[in-house]
Amino acid sequence: MRKSGQFDLEAVEMAARAASHQLGAKVLERLLSAPAGYASTLACECGRQARFHQMRAKQVLTVLGPITIERPYYVCPHCHRGCSPRDRELDVQGVACSPGVRRMLAVVGSESSFEHGREQLELLAGLAVPAKAVERHAEAIGADIAAREQTEIQRAKQLDLSQVGGPAVRQLYIEMDGTGIPVVLAETTGRAGKVAGQPAHTREVKLGCVFTQTTTDAAGRPVRDQDSTSYTGAIESAEEFGLRLYAEAWRRGWSRAANKVVLGDGAVWIWNLADRHFPGAPQIVDLFHARQHLWELSATLFPGDEKARKRWLAPCLDRLDKGKIEALVKTLAALRPASEELAQSIHNEAQYFERNAVRMRYPVFRAQGLFVGSGVIEAGCKTVIGTRLKCSGMFWTVRGANAIIALRCCRLSRRFEDYWVDRTAAA
Repeated sequence: MRKSGQFDLEAVEMAARAASHQLGAKVLERLLSAPAGYASTLACECGRQARFHQMRAKQVLTVLGPITIERPYYVCPHCHRGCSPRDRELDVQGVACSPGVRRMLAVVGSESSFEHGREQLELLAGLAVPAKAVERHAEAIGADIAAREQTEIQRAKQLDLSQVGGPAVRQLYIEMDGTGIPVVLAETTGRAGKVAGQPAHTREVKLGCVFTQTTTDAAGRPVRDQDSTSYTGAIESAEEFGLRLYAEAWRRGWSRAANKVVLGDGAVWIWNLADRHFPGAPQIVDLFHARQHLWELSATLFPGDEKARKRWLAPCLDRLDKGKIEALVKTLAALRPASEELAQSIHNEAQYFERNAVRMRYPVFRAQGLFVGSGVIEAGCKTVIGTRLKCSGMFWTVRGANAIIALRCCRLSRRFEDYWVDRTAAA
């Protein structure tokens, strides 16, 4: 108005919001400050009695802005530990942000870089916090989610999981895969890289998902139930991940499912986990991964000869799609490679198809109305992991990455609100 003689509506809006936040903060400050009466002593964690020391001020960042509350502060004369019961009541013990702000920090920290989250929080909520605060609180909440998951995983290890009630499940799918994320140098010490003789620059995140299917479309193709996909994952060993995925499958109704299927690519660790934790469930190799093996082999066999490559590839893909894996293996065995290196590649591919023959009976699976592609977990590796943890310039510690992975899996599985209610009640 001063510069142009015209009103700037955005400026008026932001000024009005800032003023209302300031007023609300003052009201909140009055409401949250401790009443005049207080006990002279209270029980200390050491078992003795802590004594009232003084009324002490504490600054807390709330969704309305910073406030200062006065509350009684106690000190134990025996262990010399200080505390304020008011901090526990308000769930701000040991932190300078209110629960509402911490939830905001967790959300923005799980969605994008911590610096971008800081910018978003300032723009959308009018709260000025450093990027480090976004990182610290997002990882702390993610670590708490991960710790709760570990409790369930340990119960799964002891075969002590409770029955989860709910409607019957017609078809339950379990998919798993791995994807690398960039980590700091200290996390790759002693680990071999993908290229022989080169050090590792990434660590593998093992990600699993569980979803259900009730219907098929007019063409008989399976249709995934809307909003039925849940995720779980971490940087951990295959053995640890197996228990994690088993606990998630149990939570999703493994015991109530009429039919169960495990889908994945041809990685040996996937089928080892399937045999151990999901015995009896049909196992299906992702059709598109299997096709990719043939595409890559044809490019090696006929470099620079596109017609010959397509002429050889077409019947091989046809045998694969029809589940005639034994015939496909014979086709590979009949090849006469020109070099030892090419012979070894053909031998490896023949073993891959022979080893997974039972998992590649695609006409049988289609006739049963089952998925034959693991696109759900492939998309999950991109949306759950890639879009947040594989951005340019990011290098993670295992601890920090696992915290954010737990947080993202919780949110994308639509369980974050339930977690927050339970966390608040426990606090």
